[in-house]
Amino acid sequence: MTTPPPALLIAGHGTRDEAGAEAFRDFVRELGRRHPELPVAGGFIELSPPPLGEAVTELVERGVRRFAAVPLMLVSAGHAKGDIPAALAREKERHPGISYTYGRPLGPHPALLNVLERRLDEALGSPAGRTPDDRSDVTVLLVGRGSTDPDANAEVHKAARLLWEGRGYAGVETAFVSLAAPDVPSGLDRCVRLGARRIVVLPYFLFTGILPDRVRRQTEGWAAAHPEVEVRSADVIGPEPELLDLVMERYEEALKGDLRMNCDSCVYRIALPGFEDKVGLAQQPHFHPDDDGHPHGHHHHGGHAHAH
Repeated sequence: MTTPPPALLIAGHGTRDEAGAEAFRDFVRELGRRHPELPVAGGFIELSPPPLGEAVTELVERGVRRFAAVPLMLVSAGHAKGDIPAALAREKERHPGISYTYGRPLGPHPALLNVLERRLDEALGSPAGRTPDDRSDVTVLLVGRGSTDPDANAEVHKAARLLWEGRGYAGVETAFVSLAAPDVPSGLDRCVRLGARRIVVLPYFLFTGILPDRVRRQTEGWAAAHPEVEVRSADVIGPEPELLDLVMERYEEALKGDLRMNCDSCVYRIALPGFEDKVGLAQQPHFHPDDDGHPHGHHHHGGHAHAH
């Protein structure tokens, strides 16, 4: 008798935007359809149902004892580094006998960079399958979520540099929609100071939601005040085949133990200027508002505090 493969648990960030939450749930369902041999479930750390704990319970009720958890996140910030591992440790206490491995975040993977390139081509109005004849006057502003974790913000800069390499754009600049500088208007100002004439604002987000909507609104507001500059907005990555394949790649990695999370610049391991107090901090579960039996008022997460 063959041992069934470990289940796949997808961990999402959570959003107050119902369309964004539904996009995540759809994505989890689609993964399940593509891999009927595999139990697949998904849940959120905060803000949206179902909570991650409910997804684990669902798998346990289906007879699962082993699973691999993959964070559906582009960068490794507090959620991927602390909240999800702490939540999984809590689930292990709730369900004695389960075991799990933990995969790494998704970006910046070449397959996702190719999707971002496609989103830029679409925003520039290029016919399907054709790149614009001349990208040398196009400056891209890649906009990340933004974090209080410098390593997470640096990952967005890494994605920007990798997107720039070999694709012929005038440049790829970086901005953030929350918690980190520069913000979107400042990022656009910077592009202009660098001589940009055509700018495409590219949200570094998987799915639609409140923050990508805010990026678009801020871009439109800035563009209205600067009619002399051509500014376009690109779409989020979305549930592309590349993203579905990449999640499975992270699942396989987690099973083989081939985990290469970059801890060289992790604030919990390395003393970075201004963040020395974070080294060695114990990580506590980030309580989900829909989870049973948790203290309310969860803005301090016993390991890191942040604003949403």
